[in-house]
Amino acid sequence: MASWLPKTRFACVLPMAAPRAGLVHVPINPMLKRAQVAHILADSGAVALVTQAGRSATLEQDDISENCEVILEENVSLDAVLSASNADPDTLAAILYTSGSTGRPKGVMLSHANLWLGAISVAQYLKLAPADRVLGVLPLSFDYGQNQLFSTWAAGASYVPLDYLVAKDVVKAVDRFAPTTLAGVPPLWVQLLEIEWPQSTANNLKRLTNSGGALTAPLVHGLRARFPQADLYPMYGLTEAFRSTYLSPELVDVHPDSIGRAIPFAEIMVVRPDGSPAAAGEPGELVHAGPLVAQGYWHDAQRTAERFRPAPAWAQSGGLAVWSGDTVVRDEDGLLRFVGREDEMIKSAGNRISPTEIEEAVVAGGETAEAVALGVPDARLGQAIVVVARGDGTHEAALRARLRRDLPSFQQPTRYEWRAELPRNANGKLDRAALKAEMTS
Repeated sequence: MASWLPKTRFACVLPMAAPRAGLVHVPINPMLKRAQVAHILADSGAVALVTQAGRSATLEQDDISENCEVILEENVSLDAVLSASNADPDTLAAILYTSGSTGRPKGVMLSHANLWLGAISVAQYLKLAPADRVLGVLPLSFDYGQNQLFSTWAAGASYVPLDYLVAKDVVKAVDRFAPTTLAGVPPLWVQLLEIEWPQSTANNLKRLTNSGGALTAPLVHGLRARFPQADLYPMYGLTEAFRSTYLSPELVDVHPDSIGRAIPFAEIMVVRPDGSPAAAGEPGELVHAGPLVAQGYWHDAQRTAERFRPAPAWAQSGGLAVWSGDTVVRDEDGLLRFVGREDEMIKSAGNRISPTEIEEAVVAGGETAEAVALGVPDARLGQAIVVVARGDGTHEAALRARLRRDLPSFQQPTRYEWRAELPRNANGKLDRAALKAEMTS
């Protein structure tokens, strides 16, 4: 059963009600348009779509199969009481579709155990308590947003759903509802730091959590200054295993570029290309094993086999692991640092360059608050570094001069593209794939 809804009360209940009723829930991001919705409905084989009349009217006849019943939220009662589920923990409970920035969205299959253990894990390390009030600004179709709902309720806390249009809406909601917890992605934090906050309103927040992209040092410093009462939890995750690591708040100031250690129920390994464990300080692929690993991609055996492979022989957890394709480094203390995705690494003049490292250097001086570094074909270098940054280019000369001091010659961007705004995908993250396609077309 698919749902295509804003964050109504019914939309918040549905992710738990559907699996308890023996259904597989397929939440569709409310930001998606009819072509993407039609693809998800067809790909998932949904037998029902719960939506609203206005949204239903945007779909064409061919977008919905004759086997899929459209159910309007306006006609559904919330009075029914469902008994506790007695489903096998390994039973499929939900299919979450990725944002599709690199092509058509693909569905990640999650079991009852995946969802439940993920909720308990996060509630535990965030130290959520019944007195907490969590402001939900992330889409419920996003694994980060859905788990925020589940982990809040697992802790007996309160969840405040919010569909916002501009960052000021978030400030108003924090002032009105006095939440203790806010989760976001880096582009949202940038926006929230660029607007005014009454200090009394900012002091309501006791806990900030970040995923969907690494926090830069300027962002960490900005969040610390704006929300002095709040613990900051940087996190790393991937939909195929939900969440992999978090950094304890007391370590953030000393290790602002770290993604931390494994969350409860996860085994995180750094693996060399030959399958052996990487040494401290040695880059390797992040591999996630344990009960949070999803069941694969819906109706896509080929891509499942590429990403979900047996855990290394030396792993403590058996079974399938998610081979993330992300390069990380573990330090002597066991803390992990994200280097970059293998398919996003820039290969220039024989050097493998992390776009994350370039982006962090670009924003460090304040000439711009957001930037994406890309490798584009170059006859001489193989790939040249192009930076797409937010702004009008006024400070480009100062930025170039600073980077000449801070970065080696092979890491110097050859070109800057300045934009009033950078594109974002349906989950609010910077749409790197869209920029890559534009820059290389």
